[in-house]
Amino acid sequence: MAPLKSLEKEYPLIDSNFQSFCASHAIFSVQDFLLHDIDALIALADNHCASQTLKQGIDQLLSIIDARHPPLLNGLQLLEDVQRNKHVLSTGCEGIDALLGGGLREGQLTELVGSSASGKTQACLLSASTVAKHKSSVIYLDTGNSFSPHRIARFVGQSSGYDSENQADHMLKKVLDRIICHSVFHIYQMLDVLHQLKINLRSEIVKSNQHVRLLIVDSISSLITPILGGSSPQGHALMISAGYLLKKLAHEHNIAVLVTNHVVRGEDGISKPALGESWKSVPHVRLLFSQDCGSNVCNISMLKHPSMVCHSIRKFLYSVVCDS
Repeated sequence: MAPLKSLEKEYPLIDSNFQSFCASHAIFSVQDFLLHDIDALIALADNHCASQTLKQGIDQLLSIIDARHPPLLNGLQLLEDVQRNKHVLSTGCEGIDALLGGGLREGQLTELVGSSASGKTQACLLSASTVAKHKSSVIYLDTGNSFSPHRIARFVGQSSGYDSENQADHMLKKVLDRIICHSVFHIYQMLDVLHQLKINLRSEIVKSNQHVRLLIVDSISSLITPILGGSSPQGHALMISAGYLLKKLAHEHNIAVLVTNHVVRGEDGISKPALGESWKSVPHVRLLFSQDCGSNVCNISMLKHPSMVCHSIRKFLYSVVCDS
């Protein structure tokens, strides 16, 4: 559920005064609000000097929650939605596309898990350049200064068969123009960007002549890991809010969402995806990138997929290319 701060731009009554009132009662997110006794909160607002405004804020927050309940769909409606609206986007890598059953599915959140330099960012950049080359917009949230126009140029050049250098340069400019990159370095900044994107998509003002089909967060774990731990539940609530918002954007606007996550060493010494068991249920699809020791080649295996059996781990070779 969203933090209250992220609602301020769209809902004026959820202003700093309302947020301060809620914070004084340990309410920082919509989840905290739902867990609180609403009648008791209204009684506390009655004793406040700005009681009328605070009660209006409570009413607005309840209206927001009611409006965001998704409609119930039967199995046939879900199937028709997938067939009509949820298309597959190529990642630009034949091996990954084959592993995913065609590519990144619109309406789903795909997670790439792996250690540093295992090829996750390369897959993100290649996917972004491939989708942008097909005249669609890409939103790229860069959390570690890893977005590289030079690598995009390399991918565009490798996949092109242009007659002249001018044609190749023209295509590269078009591709880069369609990739909208935001540098985000903390979770609140990412939530602000996502909420603004939601508003823009509803208003159809992101790019009037281009459809946003891919949203990338590289990496989601670098934003969430710092806020987890300790006795406060706020970090966990923010993580769930971020996952919920990403999946909501994917489903409602037919966008493929691609995020990266790092690995941590478990108690048994075996590496596993970071962010814990609560995050495990967020991605629809999970791929594990593992690099061979002393090589620029890594293996990619399927950990989770809603329509594929993942008992046997399928692997193939994927050459990792870094900036020189």
